[in-house]
Amino acid sequence: MPKSVLEAIKMGFWDFEPPEVDDEMFDASDAMPGTKEKLQTLADRAKSGLPLWHESDRDDVDDPSPLNRKPR
Repeated sequence: MPKSVLEAIKMGFWDFEPPEVDDEMFDASDAMPGTKEKLQTLADRAKSGLPLWHESDRDDVDDPSPLNRKPR
């Protein structure tokens, strides 16, 4: 059984869905969308068999991730 999407594709499994992983099992990223840092984070997650997206990832250029927002 493949451990990641990349491994599944190499094995010819085009409909592979990785198992769900709790957000507490991997770190969120504060990298801005589209940056090299964010792309590297996504590549590292894919290689590790983790979901590409974390609920607390930064998803806006103007707003930091929920992890780094200061209370108002």
